[in-house]
Amino acid sequence: MTTATPAPSLNKFEKLKAEKDGLELKSEIAEFAPKGWEALSEEDRDHRLKWLGVFFRPVTPGKFMLRMRIPSGILTSGQMRVLAETVQRYGEDGNADITTRQNLQLRGIHLEDIPDIFDAFEQAGLTSIQSGMDNVRNITGSPVAGIDADELIDTRGIARKVQDMITNNGEGNPSFSNLPRKFNIAIAGCRDNSVHAEINDIAFVPAYQGDRLGFNVLVGGFFSAKRCDAAIPLNAWVDPRDVVAVCEAVLLVYRDHGLRANRQKSRLMWLIDEWGLDKFRAEVEKQLGYSFQPAAAKDELLWDKRDHIGIHAQKQPGLNYVGLHIPVGRLYAPDMFDLSRIAEIYGSGEIRLTVEQNAIIPDVPDSRIAPLLKEPLLQRFSINPDPLMRGLVSCTGAQFCKFALVETKNRAVAMTQALDAELVTSRSVRIHWTGCPNSCGQPQVADIGLMGTKTRRDGQTLDAVDIYMGGKVGKDAELGTCVMKAIVCDELQPVLRDLLIQHFGAQPRAGDTLSAGITIAT
Repeated sequence: MTTATPAPSLNKFEKLKAEKDGLELKSEIAEFAPKGWEALSEEDRDHRLKWLGVFFRPVTPGKFMLRMRIPSGILTSGQMRVLAETVQRYGEDGNADITTRQNLQLRGIHLEDIPDIFDAFEQAGLTSIQSGMDNVRNITGSPVAGIDADELIDTRGIARKVQDMITNNGEGNPSFSNLPRKFNIAIAGCRDNSVHAEINDIAFVPAYQGDRLGFNVLVGGFFSAKRCDAAIPLNAWVDPRDVVAVCEAVLLVYRDHGLRANRQKSRLMWLIDEWGLDKFRAEVEKQLGYSFQPAAAKDELLWDKRDHIGIHAQKQPGLNYVGLHIPVGRLYAPDMFDLSRIAEIYGSGEIRLTVEQNAIIPDVPDSRIAPLLKEPLLQRFSINPDPLMRGLVSCTGAQFCKFALVETKNRAVAMTQALDAELVTSRSVRIHWTGCPNSCGQPQVADIGLMGTKTRRDGQTLDAVDIYMGGKVGKDAELGTCVMKAIVCDELQPVLRDLLIQHFGAQPRAGDTLSAGITIAT
């Protein structure tokens, strides 16, 4: 007599998904929203609403965050105006943050207003569907796709088609609403890796196979509190026409075979580790119904990373794109209305967001550059910011996020302004703040990365950061490593000052002197 092997027990998130798909709330929201957030079950409020892009924030109870889906970060001025109206009308003390995935998150939203907001989104061609929990996040692409004079592949249409496949054209797609964990996709069409391909679960980077231009495929890149890994080559070359099918095949393999028992080991790279790359590749080919062509010998990521700030000539004669620096990506309704107006008056009515949390106004004629530069908004959203402010990126931080261990955005801006006032720097230094080990601020790809933590001193718990260095973006990208631990935030500025002087060529301004110096781990 044999005994059946018991089925593995489900963790609480797998149980939650097995009981009810979060997409089911879409048809129920008109009924439960008027009752208010306190009438919701904890499972629906804290988790399932994320399938609709609606995020409960315990640090601001009753005020929700809305996370949009904006493939390649491209918006029309009309869509930006709808988002501005949402923040202005419904966002109590609200704002919008540009994210490190070329996206927008709207804050201060009340649940009772969600049905009306969703109606406005639908009319404007906007959606927040499947933007949280175990779904595919915003599809990133080059922010200058279609306008870059040195572009290889215009990826805008591909990114849109990938999103439409995943979300069923914005209606919600149960086929991809129960992944083991979240999933990131990036599609690069330029030579500078503006999408940070190495930190995505699947990334497509331009490569020639003979005289045919397509993509080499990378898989498995991710950040988590437990582990951070750069994506690895799949040894596959893909025709641009096949990108959607390859994304679908990889997602189906991940959905059906990804590890689910331990959420800390549920990202794609853990499955690749368990199977080996050859088996994973074979399973994807089986799902596709054909074999991959081997990867091209080299890809076309040849340049250092660009941040797209400033005035740049487009491939279209007589037109320019103008990159505006948005400090840590923080926007308020008047800013959003102003961006919409500027895009219409000076450009073609389009606005593009970048992974550095900045904005681009494309299609500005040569004759309109001078009057654009006189706009008051460009005094705050500069085309030529101070060097340290230029490279500053920050996650949401403890002001709005329950996971963050420290406040980031406000602290990052204040400290960077102080450092720019103290130091003369000849180059931009990418300083990334993240409030916790989930690494939404991506400190591992920064010149200097700061990860929030806590430390004890004299019986008190203090805000602190672990410091990462060595992150490299663009060609031959690398992840940085932790070199200093638990630096108290109130004592951080002189530490950063010394790092900038010793490692990035900064010089004290007249009247300042070099401090004693510090030693970092190697």
